[in-house]
Amino acid sequence: MKKTGPGIRWGREIRRLLLITLASVVMAVNIKSFVDAGGLFPGGFNGLTLLIQRSAARFAGLSLPFTVINLVLNAIPAAVSFRFIGRRFSAYSCYMIVLTSALTDLLPSIPITNDVLLICIFGGLINGFAISLCLMGRATSGGTDFIAVALSQQRNVDAWNYIFMGNVVMLLIAGAMFGWDKALYSIIFQFASTQIVHMLNLRYQRVTLLIITNQSESVYQQIRNTRHSATLFRGVGLYNGEERTMLYTVITKDQVKGILRQVRQADPHAFINQIRTDQVSGNFYQEPND
Repeated sequence: MKKTGPGIRWGREIRRLLLITLASVVMAVNIKSFVDAGGLFPGGFNGLTLLIQRSAARFAGLSLPFTVINLVLNAIPAAVSFRFIGRRFSAYSCYMIVLTSALTDLLPSIPITNDVLLICIFGGLINGFAISLCLMGRATSGGTDFIAVALSQQRNVDAWNYIFMGNVVMLLIAGAMFGWDKALYSIIFQFASTQIVHMLNLRYQRVTLLIITNQSESVYQQIRNTRHSATLFRGVGLYNGEERTMLYTVITKDQVKGILRQVRQADPHAFINQIRTDQVSGNFYQEPND
């Protein structure tokens, strides 16, 4: 079981704060370099904020601050998060939103390249990395990320690809207003970002383990340490006719390496099959974000 002493908890909170701060800096620098240089819309509420900013500048001659727009847009999702996800999670997410918004207003423009294709690919990769850092710190960058985490926690699904589709709709609106080339490049940017998040954020991905072992009790104790359970099946190995037991369990992907190492220690001869699991229905334990 995980240690939960005061020193351990403070260490986790400090790590959490550092990850979120780093994520804010990376995201703000990415907006002021790749996103601004390419005239892209990064998706989510940051992209919606930029869309409102640029619309006000082009059609009304107004220069609106990024911070004010972004905070107003995130007010309702933050309240929903506070209700359904958790207080500390929402507080850290608000810290991420405020710091990113302030840094975006304060930092000067930092153009790196004028090649739009390079901008949308590498800008998307960096944006996905920033979001992943934030998620590792048990927070979000706001807006649609609140929705993705809520769906993942409440429905046990990996919702990031659904959020990508929602962002595509917003980008199509931006394309109709500012030109289809920027919108289509922004879709590439968002796709690259989503794939990085999907690859690095293992917390809401599920893996089914089928473990054939002669040490079922010892192996099961290792599974129980993750707060997940298992189902035992009895059968016969057809190669040598010996009786076998198989444990069936579903765990999160970020727990797989630890479980495999512990199972090997309990039974070096265990046969393990890993199966990707897209969705789970039933009583599946999800560690709280708070």
